[in-house]
Amino acid sequence: MFDLIVKGGTLPDGRVADIGIRGDRIAAVEARLDAVAREVIDATGDLVSPPFVDPHFHMDATLSYGIPRVNASGTLLEGIGLWGELKQVMTQDEVRDRALAYCDWAVSMGLLAIRSHVDTCDDRLLGVEALLDVRETVKPYLDLQLVAFPQDGVFRDPTAWDNTVRALDLGVDVVGGIPHFERTMAEGARSVTALCELAAERGLPVDMHCDETDDPMSRHIETLAAETTRLGLQGRVAGSHLTSMHSMDNYYVSKLIPLMAEAQVAAIPNPLINITIQGRHDTYPKRRGLTRVKELLAAGIEVGWGQDCVLDPWYPLGTADMLDVAFMGMHVAQMTHPSEMRHCFDMVTEGNARILGLEGYGLEVGDMASLVVLDAGDPVEALRLRAGRLAVVSKGKVVARGARGDAALDLPGRPGSVRRRHRSV
Repeated sequence: MFDLIVKGGTLPDGRVADIGIRGDRIAAVEARLDAVAREVIDATGDLVSPPFVDPHFHMDATLSYGIPRVNASGTLLEGIGLWGELKQVMTQDEVRDRALAYCDWAVSMGLLAIRSHVDTCDDRLLGVEALLDVRETVKPYLDLQLVAFPQDGVFRDPTAWDNTVRALDLGVDVVGGIPHFERTMAEGARSVTALCELAAERGLPVDMHCDETDDPMSRHIETLAAETTRLGLQGRVAGSHLTSMHSMDNYYVSKLIPLMAEAQVAAIPNPLINITIQGRHDTYPKRRGLTRVKELLAAGIEVGWGQDCVLDPWYPLGTADMLDVAFMGMHVAQMTHPSEMRHCFDMVTEGNARILGLEGYGLEVGDMASLVVLDAGDPVEALRLRAGRLAVVSKGKVVARGARGDAALDLPGRPGSVRRRHRSV
């Protein structure tokens, strides 16, 4: 007897299987389960995937677009300034309510694990306290990791270091930073060292905004890789954005990427935001704004697509759909071979789960019973269609359902409805 069976679904690796669930765990994965269940979801012909994972987000700012004004220039620096204005007028309840609303969106899209940076450059730690509360509220159905993020620079802001330590003492999970926003390159490098030492002392992971700039001389990822190796943090460190790499000379990159691989530092590009914010000072040729994704992957570095922002001071769009993120990344990184497209799907599921260190993630017996049924036949088709979520299961419970993306037609001599699904390569 199972609590739930998802029947006939196609798994990302191409297997067709029934998935039997008891409690919050997967109890069986078989070609055909002849068993009784309290509920059955018919996924015949549909893609059944582990849930989507977002390794980089800013939940304390989400859904605040237009408060107190919009980002007229569209630049990173104006967004940071605007966020400083917003912090002066927002309340803890507003942050919590917006974050919970975004988590509702996420669940509806099958996004069941998020790593969110939370600003620690606020003596009230208003956002930190709000998101710690949100983390507990959503814990039954969504895994939320929090990064202590000194948005204005851990040394540039006079109280940021103490506030970052306070946030970690309150239970924030990960140490963050923003070295390229410190006053000098030297201060940026010093911040990387100090924050990595703090993480090593506390046994915590590191996820640092690193070189989110068009300046090819912003090279803090080099220091991050070196400190990771020195302190024995391999496999626990991520460098987010890394956009300066799009302008670095090839000789330097030929040295840098092996250092990152040696240190097992993960890379988290955020394609929607990177291509929107970067290159704002260029005329033409205009830089694409994305780091060297294919080269990083070729070196064996874990690379995961991140959402970063939705309706906030930096980005006026977004729907909590990690397929949108992967779809844009696939285009900008020119990853259009079938194997590359399938890997882009992996980057917002399995790959991002590895970056976050999620336990029990996957579709094997014993894994957490969290999955999504998609209106697509395989991962490439899911990307092409940004497929609808027919059902979302979190920890053994069906938490969201959606309709197929069929459309009715009224055309002479043509079918009465159309489904844009098509056999993938």
